[in-house]
Amino acid sequence: MTLPRASSARGTPSRGATITRMGQGTMIKVGCMSLSYKDVFPSGDMTLEGLLETAYEMRLDGVDLHTSAFSSTDDAALREIRRACHRRGLAISYLAVSNNFGKTDDALRSDIELTKKWTDLAQRMGVPLVRIFAAWLPKDEPEDAVWARMFDAIREVVHYAAERDVVIGLHNHNHGCVTRTGDDVLRILDTIDSPYFSHILDTGQYVGSPGASGADRDADAEEQLYNSIATSAHRAVHVRAKFYRVASGVEEWLDYPRILRTLKSVDYNGWMSVVYEGWDAEPSATAVPKAVSHLRTLLSEADM
Repeated sequence: MTLPRASSARGTPSRGATITRMGQGTMIKVGCMSLSYKDVFPSGDMTLEGLLETAYEMRLDGVDLHTSAFSSTDDAALREIRRACHRRGLAISYLAVSNNFGKTDDALRSDIELTKKWTDLAQRMGVPLVRIFAAWLPKDEPEDAVWARMFDAIREVVHYAAERDVVIGLHNHNHGCVTRTGDDVLRILDTIDSPYFSHILDTGQYVGSPGASGADRDADAEEQLYNSIATSAHRAVHVRAKFYRVASGVEEWLDYPRILRTLKSVDYNGWMSVVYEGWDAEPSATAVPKAVSHLRTLLSEADM
């Protein structure tokens, strides 16, 4: 590795200056989620340092880090992660917490405190965004009761994050989670109604997804997926671009030209991070670079 890599810094306009965009495209930033390497992290074949080096070699703009990627969160470890990112010109776009605000009593309190812990870590590391889930529905309990305590939990963590200038991002998810559709996501966003509460859009986690953790392949069901993406896209600050089958160099299960048309129609101009989940078909070591290359081609063709 040759460091440092040259960066593409943009000048800062003087106060009152008119900012002129060069060209018609957006400035999408391309990243990768650490869980894309879920097949090799547990064995130690991939580490956080290794992920950063791999991202650098793929010339990515940054990475999304799940809490499982951290072997330590002490001050020395966090400083080294920041330095490793800086040496490679990489940003950490968000930290991902795997919470469930549908739990009750001590279990719910534990997940609230877990989210606060990682919000503190985000502040210490200069990471602007923390991913959360909403709530999974327990059996034999009225759904309204689950929504009520979920709202209370989200309000608490958003208030906590706002005091630290960190944004909480709601990740849509199905399989018993209450964020099964775009309308569900908007209901939560509108109820909380805070500038410190936003949306992380996952292209493969609405009802109707044909992906590895979605529904069986069905055209009618898939239409639900794309409708939900269109419903919540205008609220997204980050897009998790799922890839399931990319051996040919082209994603086979999701219609990315359609997804990008939707994102372009709402002037989306944030991160798009590769999230690979096709380990049963191809290992991450070869699949993720293909997904990154494919995403860049798609963005170029869409003038984004």
